[in-house]
Formats: sequence, C-alpha cells, structure tokens
Amino acid sequence: LAITLSVGFVVDDAIVMLENITRHIEEGMKPFDAALKGSKEIAFTILSITLSLVAVFIPVLLMSGVVGRVFREFAVTITVAILVSGFVSLTLTPMLCARILSAPKHGKEAGLFSRLSDFFVDSLAAGYRVTLDVVLKFRFLALLATFATAYFAYSLYANIPKGFFPNEDTGFMRGITEAQPDTSFPEMSARQVNAARIVREDPAVENVTSAVGFGGATNKGFLFIKLKDKKTRGPMFAVMNRLRASLSVLPGIRTILLPVQNLEFSGGRIARAQYQYTLQSADIDSLYKKAPEMERAIAQLPGLRDVNSDLQISNPQTRVDIDRDKAAAFGITADQVRTALYNAYGTRQISTIFTEADDYQVILEASEDFQNDTDALGRIRVSTPTGQLVPLDEIATMRRTVGPLQINRQAQQPAVTVSFNLAPDMSLGQAIEAIRDLEHKANLPGSIITGFAGNAQLFQQALAGQGALLLAAVLTIYILLGVLYESYIHPITILSGLPSAGIGALLALQYYHMDLSVIAIIGILLLIGIVKKNAIMMVDFALERRRVGGMDAVSAIREAALIRFRPIIMTTLAALLGSLPIALGTGAGSELRQPLGVAIVGGLCVSQLLTLYITPVVYIYLDKIDSLLAGRRTTKPAPVPAPDTLPAPAE
Repeated sequence: LAITLSVGFVVDDAIVMLENITRHIEEGMKPFDAALKGSKEIAFTILSITLSLVAVFIPVLLMSGVVGRVFREFAVTITVAILVSGFVSLTLTPMLCARILSAPKHGKEAGLFSRLSDFFVDSLAAGYRVTLDVVLKFRFLALLATFATAYFAYSLYANIPKGFFPNEDTGFMRGITEAQPDTSFPEMSARQVNAARIVREDPAVENVTSAVGFGGATNKGFLFIKLKDKKTRGPMFAVMNRLRASLSVLPGIRTILLPVQNLEFSGGRIARAQYQYTLQSADIDSLYKKAPEMERAIAQLPGLRDVNSDLQISNPQTRVDIDRDKAAAFGITADQVRTALYNAYGTRQISTIFTEADDYQVILEASEDFQNDTDALGRIRVSTPTGQLVPLDEIATMRRTVGPLQINRQAQQPAVTVSFNLAPDMSLGQAIEAIRDLEHKANLPGSIITGFAGNAQLFQQALAGQGALLLAAVLTIYILLGVLYESYIHPITILSGLPSAGIGALLALQYYHMDLSVIAIIGILLLIGIVKKNAIMMVDFALERRRVGGMDAVSAIREAALIRFRPIIMTTLAALLGSLPIALGTGAGSELRQPLGVAIVGGLCVSQLLTLYITPVVYIYLDKIDSLLAGRRTTKPAPVPAPDTLPAPAE
C-alpha cells in the first residue's frame, strides 16, 4: 500500500524543481544557468515540503496498540520513500535539467500534444487569475467562508458513521451452527449434515468443511466455506445473504455466517458473531435475570443481525439427592455413588488390549439405550461393603431441573457475552451508541459491569485515539514549519487549507457509503501532508517577494499564487492519479484499502479548488497580525526611484 501511494508522492518534489527551472528557461535563460538559479530558489521550499510530509507519519510511528502495529511498516516505507525523493530532487533533478532540458518550442514548431497541454494549462491559469482577483477583492467574505469550511468539516467528522476495519471479500466464510442445549450428538450431527448440504448446493460455493463439537459443546457445529472465483459468483456479501435465507428454514438449528478477514484481531472470547458486548457481575442471579433482557433489546435494534448470547441456562439436568441416612444403613458413601455414575456415563478406562499392530483402550460405560433414558438412572446398582448391589433409587431421589450449560467468566467474575453482526448500512460506531442508549433505558443494577470486547473494544480504543492522532500530526507540522520559517503566524497560513481537505475526504466517503475507518483516517493523515504543500509553495514565494522585492502582502501573494499555479496543479494531479487505482478498488483484498484511496482522491479534488483561494486570503490577514506582532509598519513601502531620477552625488 505504501509503495503504491509513493508512486504519486515521490514525484512531487521533482515536479516542483523541474517546473521552476523550466520557467526560467522559458524566460530565456540557458538550461545550465536556469538549473542553478531555479534550484537555489526552490531548495528551501522542497525541504519544507519533504520534512512536513514526513512529520505527518511521526505520530503513526509512535502509535501504540493494534493500529500502531498494523501501520508501522506502512509509515516507515512511505517516510523513507519521501526522504529519498527529496534528496534526489535537490541533487539529481537539477543536474539532469541542466544536461537534458532545452528551450521549449512554441507555435507550429511544438507538437500537437504540447500545444494542447499548453492551451489547457494556460486556459486554467487565465480563469484562475480572473477568479482570484474577485476573491481578493471580496476577501472578507472569503475569510468567512474559510471559517465556514472549518465548521462544516467538524460537523461532517462528528456525524459520519465510524467503523474499525472494512470487511474484505476474501472468498472464505465461517459458519457457526447451534441447536438447543438438550440436543444429543447424533441429532446434532444429522442437523449439521443438512446445513452443510444446503450450503454446498449453492452455485457460488466451491466446497464446505463441516464439524460438530465447536467450542467443546455437542450442540454446536462449525462450517468452513470456500467460494468460487469472484468473477463467477459475484460479491461475497450477496452470497452470504442468500445463504442466510436458505439456512434460516432449517428446523432446530441456527446458522450464523461470518466473513474470513485478512486482518483478524483477538482479545474477546470465542463467539458466534463478529462483535461482542459483555455483562459481568458477582451477583449471578441478577446477571442471569438482566442479560436475557438486554439480549432481546439488542436484537430489536435496526441494523443489527445474528444477535446471540453464550448464556444457556435452560439446559436439562437431573439432580441426584442422596438420602444419607439410608445410604449409611447400607454402608454406602457419596463417593461410591459418584463412582457408579461415572462408570455408567463417563469414560473410565478399565483395560488395554494389545495386539501386534496396535493397542486398544477398553472404556466402561452403560449401554447407549440406557444413557439416553433418564428413567434408567435409578436402576444403576451401587455395591455395598458386603457385595450387595443396591439400586440408586433406594438411597437417592432424582429430580429433573434446568441450569446453565456452563458458567463463563471474565476477570474472575461470572459474565455473559452478547455477540452481534452488522447490516451493510450500519456502522460499528452507530451500533455501539445504540447499545449504550439501551443501557441507560434498561436501568441495570450497579453490580453489573458492561463493556465491549474483541473487535468492538479495539474499535473504541482506536476511535478514542483518532482525534489525538490528527491533532498530533497538525501540531508536529506546525512546530516544524515554525522552526523552518521562524514564525508563529505563517505555519497557520499553511495549515489553513486542511479543513477543505477534510470536507472532500468525508464527503467522498459518505457518497460511497463507507465508514470513517482506521484506513480512512490514515488517508486523511496523508491529505494533511499533501494539501499543505500547495500553501508552502505560495507562502514561501510570497515571503521571498516581500523580503527582496519590497512588495505589499496582497501583490506578493497574488503573484505567488499565479506563478505557483502550474506546479500546484501538476503535483496534485500526480498524487490524485497515484491514489486512483486504490480508490477504484480492484484486486484481492481491495475493500480494505479502498477507503484510503477514496479519502485521498475526494480530499484532493475539493482542497485543490478551495486552497487556491483560501490560502491567499488567510495570508493577507495573518500577515497584518504578523506585522503588528513584529512592530513593523503595515503600510506599503515607498517605491525605489528610477536610476535617472536619483540626485547627483556631491562633489
């Protein structure tokens, strides 16, 4: 992913250098002299662009948790690529320009492509000149529009659906089957065979692996499904919905389908859905009373599907109450009763048969007919010290009850886990907010502690760090630019176009119905580094014009915007076209990478249009503030008189 993106980024510095040298050649300079002058003029700009883009990835490199581990290689790869490209642009590119470039041809001497490209760029530049003069004339309104874009970007960020990692179409699915707790192993095996048969008959399925006993329980099963090639079967999630409908008609068994992902994170207990919500309490009676109520309420939420719980308290049980007085009269102890029950229903090995080829364990157990008949329990014989066999129902009473199949624990406390999947139009952030609202309405006792586990917990941790990550990136760039420009004000001018980039990225994600996932956040981080490049080129040129030419702020930033318009367009198109293959979402696992490309392409399209006007306006107003802070006069300096009007020197 980093190498693919670098294709569009590593050429930026070379484009800026090449364009500046070409501009001097077009003005009549020789290529060698133009390379010397152009590289000297643009070296600091390229240094600022490169270092500020690298600074974006410093917070990513320092990230902790699963997101930091996932993106560390990404950040290192793209950082090294950018540093190398900056070095090459400052050394090799000027040398090649001095040796290879020549004076450009104009008119009929130029080729058709050159004439068309010149016409296209000149037309854009002419239109930009006219519109820029209008914006500078009404710059106060443009300043208000700048604040409006910042507010709009914040509103979009607050309201956009947020997710963890996008679901990928890997061509593999898992199916988890479950029957009633009292389902025997042979009955569960028969139902599992029917479920596997329905899945195998689907035209999109290549093969199925089936097993019973998932999670150590005889009433649970497992399906591993391999789909055919994507070109013949269509999207995996459409196949999954079709299989859900086919399996839902099977009586006595419930099947939950999950997509197999390349990035799968642990941390929660084994569950039958992708996301987990847990309730835990030391008061087991209160927990077992409130957990089913929460499960039913969560199941009614729109956008959630496959809601299930690991709480199974209706498991049929037979309780053996020993009459200790009668047992003592026969000389029978409770341990003897326990041993007799284990002999009948357990797996006691009493011998081993050895042969020449192998050895076989001899297991003592009651006949299968007796094992499936609860009434036969009372006919188990218990041996007395005198060798007499006493039926169990003579010394004990059998009671049929229900109870938990198993007691799950979390942090050494009894816990109930509610698992759920999401509908295509539901984000994980929206689901978590909806469940939190249910908690407040349910009035859960204070003894019950709730929380999310597994992917949902990791998502909450990542979501909590999103704002800090973006803020850290902006502050890092601000500090670096402040050191480079020795100013507190001009870095703000450079960063003023970031809200427009955020607007484009968020609108693009919403248009394609994508969540603001961790992948999309990385794309917005890249946008921060790309978009401020445009402002750096304009601000750096304007500062040089003010320092050397003595121009006022309006004239300096206007000239800077017009001269730097061509490299801004070229570098933006390069970055956009480099990200376009990722945004189109082709190839294996493309669903995971696609939000990053969509965020970059959408952000560049909008920010390119807005920053060309926002940056000059913000520069003008902040330059006044900078002048006040520096104690300088804000009036336009007196023009330098022409040489022929200077007074004659005194004799």
